[in-house]
Formats: sequence, structure tokens, C-alpha cells
Amino acid sequence: MKISTKGRYGLTIMIALAKGGELKPLSLKKIAQSYELSEHYLEQLIAPLRNGGLVKSVRGAYGGYKLGRPADEITAGDIIRLLEGPLVVVEGDNCDEVTKRKLWDKIQRAVDQVLDTTTLKDLAEEDDTGYMFYI
Repeated sequence: MKISTKGRYGLTIMIALAKGGELKPLSLKKIAQSYELSEHYLEQLIAPLRNGGLVKSVRGAYGGYKLGRPADEITAGDIIRLLEGPLVVVEGDNCDEVTKRKLWDKIQRAVDQVLDTTTLKDLAEEDDTGYMFYI
């Protein structure tokens, strides 16, 4: 299983909106500048997020994007699956070995459980400043 830039950047957009877009809309330009990402690429990702009801657009001079639902009602799984499609741990494994198939199924359930229990609020509240070491 591999999460592409669509999924990773989509999470970035959503986390940015959860952190700063609840009070006022955020523009894609501001998000792109803050995270050093391509604004053009973010524009391609925002349409499926909007069509899926995860974000809503606000028009006008101070417009931009806001979350379509509260951050605690949106999971990482909602975002990733919307942008990536169904996630499969081992694709095309026509394994007849029951033991290996059980392992892949167990891994799949664990991945689904993490994605479906991690909310956007959880991700936005994470401290991503890292550690500073001084000598």
C-alpha cells in the first residue's frame, strides 16, 4: 500500500483548514505558501474534497475554503479514501495460502482501524513543531 501525493497533500489541506480555517476561510495560496506546496496541485485536489462535502468554498475578497463538517467528524480515512480510492494492503495477491491471506486481512483491518479512528481534530491538535536541541 502506498499513499500518493494526492492523499498526503489532501491531508495537509484538511489539517491546515482544521487549524486555521474555522474562524475564517483560508485560501489555497496561503496553504501552499505555508507548507511550500504547489498551489496549482492543491487546486486539483480541492475539487474532490469539495464534491465529497469535506470542504466548502467561500466566495469574495476574503474567501477561500472552510471545513464542510466539524473536524471531529472527519476521519483520516474519509480524506484518504476520497482522494485515493479504496486502500488495499496487498493488491492482486491471489494467494491460495490461508496463512498469508489471514495476515494480509489482519493488516488491512489494522490500517482501516487507524484511519477510521483518527479524526482531523486529532491531527490538527498534534504538535508538529518537533524538537529543538541546543548546544
